[in-house]
Amino acid sequence: MKEISFKNDVLPLKDKLFRLALRITLNREEAEDIVQDTLMKLWNQRDEWSAIQNMETYSMTICRNLSLDAIEKKERLNISLDETVHDRPDTSRTQDEELMKQQQLNTVMRIIGQLPEKQRTIMQLRDIEGKSYQEIADIMSINVSDVKVNLFRARQKVLGSVNKES
Repeated sequence: MKEISFKNDVLPLKDKLFRLALRITLNREEAEDIVQDTLMKLWNQRDEWSAIQNMETYSMTICRNLSLDAIEKKERLNISLDETVHDRPDTSRTQDEELMKQQQLNTVMRIIGQLPEKQRTIMQLRDIEGKSYQEIADIMSINVSDVKVNLFRARQKVLGSVNKES
């Protein structure tokens, strides 16, 4: 079995963990905190690493669970999760094209943000992170057919909503 190194095997996952946490919580600061908590939890479990078959899947599962816990805590406190995500503008486009692109991105992000958590997370893991159906099933503790059904439904909702707003 391969020796796991925090520097070489865990730290490189932080961007993926951040994107997952951000997709679930819809809050940049919360996502950053969750990534830090995930990394701390992994570090504190370093004596158990030899029993972990796939460090990335294990890390993503911890991150997802911490993200869900954060959402539950916020819902209990009745705090809104309406923060939007912004990309850097592409300077090669005209201002009108850039404004249209930003509006489309905001629309898609808003629609994705309205999806149920499970669909939102699966869409993030598959379409953004490029995870296989099996990896997603492992991370989310569901079967592969549930992954496929939820991904299909999420994509249909997003496409249907985007087409209505166009």
